[in-house]
Amino acid sequence: MRKIILSVILGIFIIGGAILGANFIANSKTDRRPQPQKVIKTVFVDTVQNGVVPIMVPANGNLVAKDRVELYAEVQGVFRKGSKPFKTGQEYRSGETLIRIDAAEYYASVQAAKSDLYNLITSIMPDLQLDYPEHFPKWQDYLVSFDLEKTTPELPPITAEKEKYFITGRGIFSSYYNVKNLEQRLSKYTISTPFNGILTEALVTEGTLVRAGQKLGEFIKTGTYELEVAISKTYADFLRVGETVELTNLDKTQKYLGKVIRVNGRVDQATQTITTFIEVKGENLREGQYLEAQLSAKEEENAIEIDRSLLTEDNQIFVVRDSILDLMPVNPIYFTDRKVVLKDVPNGETIVSKPLVGAYAGMLVKIYGTEEVKNAAE
Repeated sequence: MRKIILSVILGIFIIGGAILGANFIANSKTDRRPQPQKVIKTVFVDTVQNGVVPIMVPANGNLVAKDRVELYAEVQGVFRKGSKPFKTGQEYRSGETLIRIDAAEYYASVQAAKSDLYNLITSIMPDLQLDYPEHFPKWQDYLVSFDLEKTTPELPPITAEKEKYFITGRGIFSSYYNVKNLEQRLSKYTISTPFNGILTEALVTEGTLVRAGQKLGEFIKTGTYELEVAISKTYADFLRVGETVELTNLDKTQKYLGKVIRVNGRVDQATQTITTFIEVKGENLREGQYLEAQLSAKEEENAIEIDRSLLTEDNQIFVVRDSILDLMPVNPIYFTDRKVVLKDVPNGETIVSKPLVGAYAGMLVKIYGTEEVKNAAE
């Protein structure tokens, strides 16, 4: 029995000693880890000053030449080589021959008709000299000026009723207008350029048999283009002809100034947009080029414009009050892909101007450029 009691007492002493030793060791260990400091983030701010903010409506589209000619054949014949090759990208000056169709056979028939007219007028000259000598000199001058190699000159003016009956009765008028009709058709065998430009489409080559009604190509004037854009009907009342528009290319490397020249009077029922046409000039522009436009639709008073990333989903923005972040409800009235226009923001309010990661209402911050804000715990 004595041995059992001694064993129990000895066990209690051993356990107690182990506990005391463990506590001593634990208390003697030094914690070398530094205490974490409270981080105060720096924010960029702006002071609100309401003013007039122009509402810029973005739009985009492809350039189309303002002056263009689709080339169609009105006569039939073999396509002949001109002074310049009829190929895509070929430039022409105003008045140069663009298309020449072989008209040798038709030209002969025109010359025959002109010769018949000349002979017909010549045949009436003796009778005209005898019966109406007062009208003879002008018809004589007409014959002298008549040249088969040139365009048929206009008939002398009829000044008397008897002269009119005499000339009409001999079939001169009908013969003359028949010749003019043939000459008009002969001119269709040659197509000249109406302005300086470039051939953008060529559908025939030398030796091709051209048929009436066949499309031959397309010719455009370079330097002046139109940009067709679709604008929301919301801004229909603010679009004005003559407004200046800033245009940029897709890479934002070049800027152009355009002008609104036409605004469609009808709203597209499918998209509820209005087609607007902008004229833009530039030697380095090309048809089909994609441009982006910024149209000035209206001016909003007592408003500010900020980055869209600063607006929360609940239409609130962060403000700084006594080094503490707070949320303020605002009234957004217009959005773009990067900006938002706000109203109902008091003048003098200090708002966050750049997004702050992890921001929340009540967060302690310091304003960029000011002295360090003391730790609130100190």
